Amino acid sequence: MSVESRIAVIGTGYVGLTTGACFAHLGHDVVCADIDVDKVRRLQKGDVPIHEAGLEELVREGLESGRLSFVVDSADAVGDADFVYLCVPTPQSGDGSVDLKHLKAAAAEISAHIRHGAIVVNKSTVPVGSTLLVEEAMNRPDIAVVSNPEFLREGTAVTDFLSPDRVVIGADDPAVADRVADLHRSIGAPVMITDPASAETIKYAANAFLATKLSFVNTIAAVCEAVGADVGDVLAAMGLDKRIGGEFLVPGPGWGGSCFPKDTRAIISMAEDAGYDFSLMRGVLKANDEQFKRVVNKAASAVSLNGSTVALLGLAFKAGTDDTRNSPALEIAGLLLAEGAKVRAYDPAVATVDIDEIVVVDDPYAACEGAAVLVVATEWDEFRLLDLDKISEAMVSRHVVDARNILDREALLSRGFTYQGIGRN
Repeated sequence: MSVESRIAVIGTGYVGLTTGACFAHLGHDVVCADIDVDKVRRLQKGDVPIHEAGLEELVREGLESGRLSFVVDSADAVGDADFVYLCVPTPQSGDGSVDLKHLKAAAAEISAHIRHGAIVVNKSTVPVGSTLLVEEAMNRPDIAVVSNPEFLREGTAVTDFLSPDRVVIGADDPAVADRVADLHRSIGAPVMITDPASAETIKYAANAFLATKLSFVNTIAAVCEAVGADVGDVLAAMGLDKRIGGEFLVPGPGWGGSCFPKDTRAIISMAEDAGYDFSLMRGVLKANDEQFKRVVNKAASAVSLNGSTVALLGLAFKAGTDDTRNSPALEIAGLLLAEGAKVRAYDPAVATVDIDEIVVVDDPYAACEGAAVLVVATEWDEFRLLDLDKISEAMVSRHVVDARNILDREALLSRGFTYQGIGRN
């Protein structure tokens, strides 16, 4: 079992807050710092500002035990820390590359306050060379910097941290890597120790592969529609092949979120900087954009979109989170609005969106009021349990585009609806 350590976490977004709360749960003393004063005040009261299963319980547990605290000034967090985790935003620049200004600023800010012998752990998703960049920004030769990429999925982040498939640590000094690995010993996860460049590449390669798998599945779904095959049967049989596996063999409206769009573009940019044209990844991005359009085209084949109301069920990029960043639902909504449609939307975890033209309502039946077509964009379980008779009464015409293949097709057809799924005729 790992020895109790003092850990500072810089940044309290999905990654930082999950990292801090989980380390406190494992028995370490954790101080999380964030420049957002209002967020820190909320967290000090146990009020978690993001929708993430199990996270609020862990935050409150940490506060009650005294093992978890929140501050605004990073100097207050890092002064006594054995480990300092950098969990700051690394947004996408206009050219697709990663903007590292927050990472450099955080490294420079903590430099004067971190104690001799501490280890800085970069958990932010960053391109190759960023470990060296942090070292240069800190200008502290006595401080070791390692890469420890996160593999947390929104909606299951707590489980992913406490029961990970693997822990990847990139360090030039094996002794430093072992110290970081010790923090994870109690959870019994496989630990892979490598060099910083490989660790930084692993995260991008993993997300690029998963995005490719999803786009391949959606493209196969389009083929199934064209030839009259059922994508469910096709993918089920494919998944039984151990070389392929059943994970991520789920067709949908396209992929999005805070990671895949950013990371796929980043690895293209990273490859370009090294002199390699990652044409395969460009094709994956194109296929994803085409999938958004394919969903809208299904709606347009059922009704004239100009002037029609579309009920959009789902706004988050996937079920289990309130995150709408790069959400397929919003991509689809934007295309619908461009065709002249009116969009009424409902999501159990999202109350507002940045697109003013989208009318967000409080329940799915209100979204269907006066709608000519219903589009399911997020796979929330409650959508599987809809009262289809109430839906029928609310809509002016009975057309459904089920971009998640979660509705009961036969039940809809028996009530006079037209039904279009993904890869299903």
